[in-house]
Amino acid sequence: MATNITWHPSLSRSERNTYRKQRGFTIWFTGLSASGKSTIATALEQHLLHLGLAAYRLDGDNVRFGLNKDLGFSEKDRNENIRRIAEVAKLFADSSTIAITSFISPYKADRAVARDLHAQTANSADEPLAFIEVHVDIPVEVAEARDPKGLYKKARAGEIKEFTGISAPYEAPENPEIKIESDKTSVEDAVRAIVAELEKRGLLKLQAEDGRGLEY
Repeated sequence: MATNITWHPSLSRSERNTYRKQRGFTIWFTGLSASGKSTIATALEQHLLHLGLAAYRLDGDNVRFGLNKDLGFSEKDRNENIRRIAEVAKLFADSSTIAITSFISPYKADRAVARDLHAQTANSADEPLAFIEVHVDIPVEVAEARDPKGLYKKARAGEIKEFTGISAPYEAPENPEIKIESDKTSVEDAVRAIVAELEKRGLLKLQAEDGRGLEY
């Protein structure tokens, strides 16, 4: 809806990466409520900070206290919720920060929008931002047995409408970069698996101008 606006050129992404000595990208956690997304995401954020990297976690509930407090849980509002978070995550990643998002994000189309957004560049010299989808997989009956917030119980009682996994669908990723079976994997092992994949993809190091690898 915006009119009379003009994109203002900024620093290139490579400049920011060089000055900050790290590469920005997004790690997108998706999974059912009570799957363990936020627990693993928080542990990962802490680990990356201990490595001296700038990282920040965006949590599904937390952003609804502020940025997305005007949105409900209809399919339309869920679409907008994920669109906004994808934009925010991209800003973090573009600033050479590791953005970690922890959202149910139940629809494949919404996650595809988030991924495609990270592939878009305003500066022709910039490479697309890496988008790492992490599916925290768990059988719905196990998630329901955990139910730390009592949400499944309320959904079964009809007190929560359009609850993912009960009265609303969850469309699981077909080809996520990382899959964690959280009912079989400890939080520590999940973090190790994610970090190993990031290292494999070369995302936790920055190549200096003189050719020396700056390891993190």
